[in-house]
Amino acid sequence: MSVNLYDHANELERAIRQSEEFTQLQSMYDAVNNDESARGIFENFRDIQLGLQQKQMNGEEITEAEIEQAQKTAQLVQQHEVISKLMESEQRMSMLIQELNKVIMKPLEELYGSMEKEGPTQ
Repeated sequence: MSVNLYDHANELERAIRQSEEFTQLQSMYDAVNNDESARGIFENFRDIQLGLQQKQMNGEEITEAEIEQAQKTAQLVQQHEVISKLMESEQRMSMLIQELNKVIMKPLEELYGSMEKEGPTQ
């Protein structure tokens, strides 16, 4: 009898949506979006982050001015209570996803880990 992994993946999706981590993240995301000042600061912060990541991926050099701008924006974000709470919620959600990924990958790690212990077959 074969196990339908998609059914289990859908169950996991529903569980994530009902988790405290996700509902808190959703609540904080809504709070930022409902606060015009917070939304503007947050969107600016994300745009700067994405721009710097894109430059890195393209192998382009990041200027001192861009670093300085990113640091100033990060300070604004940290000082804004609503955005700061959103970022804390994002971090908790990210940690949950990392833990789930470890569980999901465990069978492959065990399989390949056992192959490494046995060494190459001849």
